[in-house]
Amino acid sequence: MNRLLVSAAHKSSGKTTISVGLCAALSAQGLRVQPFKKGPDYIDPMWLAQASGRDCFNLDPYLMSPEQITACFTNHARASDIAIVEGNKGLYDGLALDGSNSNAALAHLLDLPVVLVLDARGMTRGIAPLILGYQAFDRNIRIAGVILNQLGGARHESKLRAVIEHYTDVPVLGAIAHDPRLALVERHLGLMPNHELDDAAQRVRAMGELIAQQVDLSLVRQIAQSATPLAPAPIPQQVLPLADSPTAMAPRSPIRIGVARDKAFGFYYPDDLLALEQAGAVIVPVDTLNDTRLPQVDGLFIGGGFPEMFMPQLQANASMRGSIRAAIEAGMPVYAECGGLMYLARTLRWKDQVYDMVGAIPADVVMHARPVGRGYVELQATGDAPWSATAGTSAATVRGHEFHYSSLENVAPEMKFAYRVLRGHGVDGQRDGIVYRNVVASYTHLRNAAGSGWAEAFAAFVRARKVAQEQVAVAVAAAAARTLQVNGCAVATDVEGYLKNIDDWSEDFARAQAEAEDLELTEAHWQVIAFLRAYYEEHRVQAQVRAMIWHFAKAWGPEHGNNHHLHTLFPIGGPQKQGNRLAGLLKTKGEH
Repeated sequence: MNRLLVSAAHKSSGKTTISVGLCAALSAQGLRVQPFKKGPDYIDPMWLAQASGRDCFNLDPYLMSPEQITACFTNHARASDIAIVEGNKGLYDGLALDGSNSNAALAHLLDLPVVLVLDARGMTRGIAPLILGYQAFDRNIRIAGVILNQLGGARHESKLRAVIEHYTDVPVLGAIAHDPRLALVERHLGLMPNHELDDAAQRVRAMGELIAQQVDLSLVRQIAQSATPLAPAPIPQQVLPLADSPTAMAPRSPIRIGVARDKAFGFYYPDDLLALEQAGAVIVPVDTLNDTRLPQVDGLFIGGGFPEMFMPQLQANASMRGSIRAAIEAGMPVYAECGGLMYLARTLRWKDQVYDMVGAIPADVVMHARPVGRGYVELQATGDAPWSATAGTSAATVRGHEFHYSSLENVAPEMKFAYRVLRGHGVDGQRDGIVYRNVVASYTHLRNAAGSGWAEAFAAFVRARKVAQEQVAVAVAAAAARTLQVNGCAVATDVEGYLKNIDDWSEDFARAQAEAEDLELTEAHWQVIAFLRAYYEEHRVQAQVRAMIWHFAKAWGPEHGNNHHLHTLFPIGGPQKQGNRLAGLLKTKGEH
């Protein structure tokens, strides 16, 4: 399994640019490139997926066990020609003092040769002790090559190459000159997602071409090929879903779960969506900006994103907001994370601009200049959620991550919350996961791992509600239906005697229904029945009483052609009810 880790001495060294460029360049050579990203991240994986044409999977030592990481990596990488893992921050950076959740620890776990990206601005001879120090710090890590980034020109490159060749045994794989074409657009939360840019494909293609010109791809491939064989890992009991893992579960009724995927919302882990599918869900895309209403779905998942960048468009699509609000009020299960929470609130305020959102959650969202919550989160379930993120697990707590510049104001005091915050900020530093009807909306992003089985639990809740609704519908239908025996044949009617199928009418049906209603049919009854049927045939609507009076006043004279006499003929509801019923017509609109 050919593989490598792209890391750096420190953050903002250009790892993402170079990783995206490598994926694009190697894919252009016809290789199947499988990208991975270390840590919690949505945006970098979106660019890596764009460059490789394959979903990028996250490997997170805080949210996943070593067994989960190994199983996820080996499963998704085995069908590729080369696997490229992009690290986060610096090679040895991480939460733990012992480095157990660092990039280096990930490299050690998966036996990944390391390609070190070095921001060489202002450096010459000092680059040698930097490389030597990184080699000596952990002898279990193999730094197989370096890529020099942000070079000042050919002279600068030649000096650095000479220094590295003289003092170290690490090959220089490439030297990247400063080029604005290699810069990805940034804003308040980091890189701009690729799905917001119409020219993302062109940008990625250009990055691949530039990297191919300045990096020795053959050496990169040799390093990836030098990785020792990695045995397939056994699948732990609680693990991220695998693309081709067998399921021992019994067949389940299908459910349809809408997923908001548009320029405003796009932060989803592919393994979570896969987990929903393996739980029996059909994923139905929802465009909150352009669709006029929700499609036919049983549940809804609104992930993170940047709703603040699309406030006018979200407000303008009032029909979609109303459709979601109505579905929530009707009890539809909805799970929302961060941007999804913001969208479900009453209003969203940013830079003195206030826009209406869905309005299902009684709270208002305010954007701030600095992050409110950022980093890993640990939560404890309160028991108030309609479903549990730890369902089917033995975990008492659930881990996730958050990164938001917004907070909630005017939260209803009676509001229930799904979680107590043990680490992180959530909604107010103490609670997260607003619960409203069958909605759970939190600032925390969960993954279907590390003690969280949220995808399976959510799917199970959606299915249980759907089954319950179907059972109620069947019971209502059964209660609203009966059959009438007509000449030995069963004719379907509702409980009031109205035909289910208008084409089933016959004079014998009228006689049988009249007998059931203890009504003896006379010639006058048959004349009314004939009139009602002829009127419907001509106008395709049931005749109003005044039309009957006008007709029968001419036919019978005013003594009998009146409302009183017609109700005498048809004592159970008059001619519009009993008359239409015997005539085999549908119930009059508005009749109760």
